[in-house]
Amino acid sequence: MNRSTKIAAGVAAVVVVAGGVYFATNSGSSSDKKFTVAMITDAPGNIDDHSFNQSAWEGLQAWGKENGVKKGVDGYNYFLSKTKADFTNNFDQAVAAKFDYIAGIGFDLQEATQKAAKANPKTEFALVDSVADSKYKNIQSLMFNSEQSSYLAGVAAAEKAEEVGDTKIGFLGGVKSETVGRFEYGFRLGVASVNKSLKVESVYANSFGDAAKGQLIANTFIAEGIHVIYHAAGGTGNGAFTAVKQHDQTLKSGSADKVYMIGVDVDQSSDGAYKTKDGKSDNFTLTSALKNVGKALQASANSAKDGKFKGGKATFYGLKQGGVGIVKKNLDAKTLKAVNKAQKALENGSITLKYTTQYSK
Repeated sequence: MNRSTKIAAGVAAVVVVAGGVYFATNSGSSSDKKFTVAMITDAPGNIDDHSFNQSAWEGLQAWGKENGVKKGVDGYNYFLSKTKADFTNNFDQAVAAKFDYIAGIGFDLQEATQKAAKANPKTEFALVDSVADSKYKNIQSLMFNSEQSSYLAGVAAAEKAEEVGDTKIGFLGGVKSETVGRFEYGFRLGVASVNKSLKVESVYANSFGDAAKGQLIANTFIAEGIHVIYHAAGGTGNGAFTAVKQHDQTLKSGSADKVYMIGVDVDQSSDGAYKTKDGKSDNFTLTSALKNVGKALQASANSAKDGKFKGGKATFYGLKQGGVGIVKKNLDAKTLKAVNKAQKALENGSITLKYTTQYSK
């Protein structure tokens, strides 16, 4: 696809971008125009959500630094989606601002992304965490083998559950979908690889933005005697962190009643920092299953900039590609050894995960 954009000299445009008004005066030749990138956040769309949107935005910032461009219509920017009703308007604004590459962050944006791609065939789009219809040759789908990182999270969870004598582990899901289904599928298999008798209790909040419901579900898990909770629920999961922090703050250091969280998408270790009842610094984040949305977005945008856009195709990012992973700094020696062994087996093919739709509906 042609990387240049024809610009009429002397034409001024006013564009609203991410809550701000940008005045772009178009002058000069098309060859002077730098390649520009934008993202449409998932809803509710905070770029500091400690999850999906934040990872994507950090990737765009890294892309901007790598390519020597700044935030704005002449470089890179984001369009905030407070609700799903904002998706189409945000795509329209990004197109009006003449961004060359526009990414929809999350499977909920599939319809809006395809609609924008159909109306603007010369603009290149990316869809994160969902596979667009292959007839849209100007959309690249960016997918992640989250079942792999979740398998490792399951190994870590099972090791901790065995250590504290639990028979159950909690899984908090956001919305039933293929994306979250991959998390639950891999997690269950990882747990079973350590101890088949351990039960995974799965509860879905039907929202990625309901922290209060996440807190309620986590409190229910805690009341049942569960000491390890894994969330794949975006902002809803932040409520689970709140519940665990409130619980663990009532305990003295070294208490056997301590509850642990497993984070998602980004390293949520900082969310697990707290003070024990006797005033000691501690952390209840056991690990986090990483989905490196930002790195995938950065790589995809660079390919598009270089004229190598993979439109009409889905690109999967797994452990080998650095698209997914797990945070290991809080794991004890025994758990770390088990996780590393499992990771090696996944990477060399000794363990293969074939996701089905079992946990998607």
